[in-house]
Amino acid sequence: MLRNLPAVLLIALAACSSKAPPSGESPATPNGPTAPATGADPMVAQAGAAVAPATAVPPPDPREAALSKIVLRLLEQEHLLRKKVDDGVSRIAFKTYVDRLDGSKMFLLAADHDALARHIDKLDDQMRSGSLDIAHDGAKLFATRVAMVEKLVAEILAAPLDFTNEEYIEIDPKRLELAASETELRERWRRRLELEVLERIAQMEQRLAPKKPDPKAKPGDKPKPDDDDDEADRLTMPLAQIPPTPEGREAKARADIAKTYAGRFARLRNPGPLDAASDVINAVSAALDPHTTYLPPADKANFDIAMTGSLEGIGAVLRERDHYTEVVELVPGGASWRQGGLGPGDLILSVANPGQEPVDVFDLRIDEVVKMIRGKKGTVVRLRVQKPAGHEETIAITRDVVVIEEAYAKGAVLQRKGQAAFGYIHLPSFYGGRDAKRNAANDVRRLLAEMKTRKVTGVILDLRSNGGGLLGDAVEMTGHLIDRGPVVQVQDSRNQREVLGDDQRGLEYDGPMVVMVDRFSASASEIVAGALQDYNRAVVVGTTTHGKGTVQTLADLDRAAGGKIELGVLKITIQQFFRISGSSTQREGVVPDIILPDPAGHIDSGERELEHAVAWSQTTPATHTRWPVTWNTSSLVQKSANRVAKNPLLAKIASTTQILKARAQDTKVPLARPAWETRRKEQRAALDAASPDLKHAPANFTVKPIEDPAIKPTVPGPGGRKDDRAIKWSDALARDPWIDESVHILGDMTTK
Repeated sequence: MLRNLPAVLLIALAACSSKAPPSGESPATPNGPTAPATGADPMVAQAGAAVAPATAVPPPDPREAALSKIVLRLLEQEHLLRKKVDDGVSRIAFKTYVDRLDGSKMFLLAADHDALARHIDKLDDQMRSGSLDIAHDGAKLFATRVAMVEKLVAEILAAPLDFTNEEYIEIDPKRLELAASETELRERWRRRLELEVLERIAQMEQRLAPKKPDPKAKPGDKPKPDDDDDEADRLTMPLAQIPPTPEGREAKARADIAKTYAGRFARLRNPGPLDAASDVINAVSAALDPHTTYLPPADKANFDIAMTGSLEGIGAVLRERDHYTEVVELVPGGASWRQGGLGPGDLILSVANPGQEPVDVFDLRIDEVVKMIRGKKGTVVRLRVQKPAGHEETIAITRDVVVIEEAYAKGAVLQRKGQAAFGYIHLPSFYGGRDAKRNAANDVRRLLAEMKTRKVTGVILDLRSNGGGLLGDAVEMTGHLIDRGPVVQVQDSRNQREVLGDDQRGLEYDGPMVVMVDRFSASASEIVAGALQDYNRAVVVGTTTHGKGTVQTLADLDRAAGGKIELGVLKITIQQFFRISGSSTQREGVVPDIILPDPAGHIDSGERELEHAVAWSQTTPATHTRWPVTWNTSSLVQKSANRVAKNPLLAKIASTTQILKARAQDTKVPLARPAWETRRKEQRAALDAASPDLKHAPANFTVKPIEDPAIKPTVPGPGGRKDDRAIKWSDALARDPWIDESVHILGDMTTK
């Protein structure tokens, strides 16, 4: 039984990306005034050659005035810091806003920055007045530069590129300044496009290279694709379409990349009605802390899906490709899977809903396409698609509830031959909510009960990469594993402290526990891991967690506006939480009892790496009774260290981390083809030699998945297509060296 929990408390991680990615290969890295020419728009700064006419941008949305005023009031009155949004906050937010506008530094010029700088200490005033001038000046500037860049990219890719020059490209935008002139910006784009063409040519040549024979293959077996020859390449780059000559491949690479950028620019020319305002509001919010985020209506809908694990639609994963929306995969058992007409690689040309004419979706933003495809269960949507072979079809699909199974807790029993059986629970997030049909706490309780029925000797709770979710579920879940007592302490902006815990005697499982965490375990994960560690209820294993010790709530902006307009929600930081030991996890995270090699050790992640993260603090410990144990933690640590040192897979992690850290610092890439190929081969060889081959590692134990009674068995799709997700999941568990070591640790804990 839970005490005094707020109605909706969310502690999920949030991240934001910049408007334009730096290349076709990866997402964007977060991150004196020139007088305008006579007769020019004063906000279209000049720098050298004439600027292309600005692309039309949406006018200010009528909702902006209400939106900015409501958000400002919430930030000043309800945020944990209760900080006045003033000129100081405005100056911090201005830098964030420019980064959001062009974090890749591939569109705006230094003069554009200077032109926008007249707003540097006015963002607070503009939010207070409801007139977000910087949002529309910035949108106009960005649209102008997109038009200019679109033209120069087309020009650069229209002719063969020269890969003989001894020159380099800096690929880390944090090490670049905004270009001083259009000439410099053009040169920056030329080098980037040369790099992308080199990478595209290498992909084609990789596809053409003879495959190494599989020594384990039997006569008649079909050849398996190389590990780095992924499904996307096989769909978008058929062997028959790869030219046989180097000149032909270079020309095809340029044509493919030109098509990709044309689609990207087309989408950049079509911003959403609240995009400009969102950039400013989120820049101001981020000046207070990195987890306070404005979600416009479309993003709010996607957030709800992430929290509940289900939606009503056709059961297909989509992505943007060139000018089109492409089908990436089908959800096994979903409407598209059962209907059989839609398939990976299909390009959606138009969408027709009942009683409406088909809508051409060429160059339409993916969120708009998704909005048209989603709909109520039982309704029919008709998609006109282009098949990978080139012909077109119209496919009618009856919408249904799409259950995203990967969003829910899964369980299995792990057992080595002749040894004790151990339970395993993987929890991807703390899902649930008012409209959800299931929640994380109940699902884990069901799995714990199953473990008890099967008389397992101990249980592993895997919280790796679990970024958080609902606070109530974290508290309730911890209550399943302790008799009674406090779980977490929360403190608000008025320094009012509340202890949340389990008041009901009894627990679902009382056996030995190992909790697995990593640097991506955050928020609710840290509450559970920290509480079980403080109670001595479980041994925490892995790497230090993210360090997010703040609590967010969703403020319904529609309701705040009287329900007359659709504004979305503000996810706002309202509390800081503390472990029952009195220590906050903010910035510091949960330090495991047993440290294991970190496969992501090369990544600079964690709360302490985020700008404007709330400071660490502590409070008075909450009274609690520690769990009596029979094991000695120091002995467990030593035994684990001895095994890890002898484990060839885990032993390689440290060397892999060093190589990847060095690579992350090596951000100047040669563009002369021989030098580029040499660098690529050397990096691949070094990484291949040091990296553990997890895919081909031997299975360490048998895995018996526990069936989820709420999920119906997936019927085979057309042509006998089977859902092999459970098999792949079990196979990955059996080969995971971190789970293997956790099983060993549980064995040490239970050996008398």
